[in-house]
Parts: sequence; C-alpha cells; structure tokens
Amino acid sequence: MRLALFQPDIPQNTGTLLRLAACMGIGVDIIEPCGFVLDDKRMRRAGMDYLHRVDLIRHNSWDSFVAAKKEAGGRLILLSTKAAHIYTDFTYAKDDTLLLGRESEGVPQHVHDHADERLIIPMAQGMRSINVAISGAMVLGEGLRQTGDFPAYP
Repeated sequence: MRLALFQPDIPQNTGTLLRLAACMGIGVDIIEPCGFVLDDKRMRRAGMDYLHRVDLIRHNSWDSFVAAKKEAGGRLILLSTKAAHIYTDFTYAKDDTLLLGRESEGVPQHVHDHADERLIIPMAQGMRSINVAISGAMVLGEGLRQTGDFPAYP
C-alpha cells in the first residue's frame, strides 16, 4: 500500500504523512508542483528524523505519476468529500495507492475521474472536511488492518 499526495499545500501535513509512512513501512508518491519547497524546514520538523526512512518518489506532474502508476499496477483510491462509498465499507488490497488531494482545493475533476474508487470519511452534519494528514492516517489504518500489513510488533 502507498500514499500519494496530489500537489500538497502545507509542509507540516506532508511531513506528518511522511513520518506516518516511515512508521508504517509504506511508500509515498508526491505529485508536484507542491505549494512549498519540498525541503522546507517546517516539513522536516513535522517529519523529524524519519524522512530518510521513507520510500519517497517525486513526480513532476500528474501525467508522470499516472504513467508510473500504470507500470506499477494496483488501484488508485481517492479520498474525497465528494465520494459516496464509506472508507470502512471498502475492501482494500495490498497494492492500493491512497490518493490525498490538496488541502486548499482537493483534486481537479480529471484526477477525480481517473480514480478506480472514491472513498469518504463520514462526518458530523455541517462539517466540511478533516485534516488531510488525519484523513490519510484513518484510511491507511483501515487498509493496513484489512490486508494484515501493519508492521510486525517486536
């Protein structure tokens, strides 16, 4: 399982997701352009000393990500407030990639249309969205639970 971050805006969220990926032993794809310099000190602070432990692939565009994803295989699963399927009702596979949109705008329609599945996290009425790093952690946790891919505990 992998995380993919579509043109992330906030370095602290990206750093947090990279730290999560390192701790869970999964890879991350960053689809540029980012809304910050990728080596920004705030992102490094959030990721702490875990960043060197992440299987990180940077893609210079959506098209380059799509080409790499096609070659790698697996489904592209978009987390979206516009989805109809609840993330806990979905059956995950080990080679799924969970796609997270920009904090400010989500993803454009052509990216939304490209996803193999779109999942939503249910929220209290009147709420717009959950922080992208928290959303990623929730859905990744469910995917790892279902596939039995949590790292071995010592």
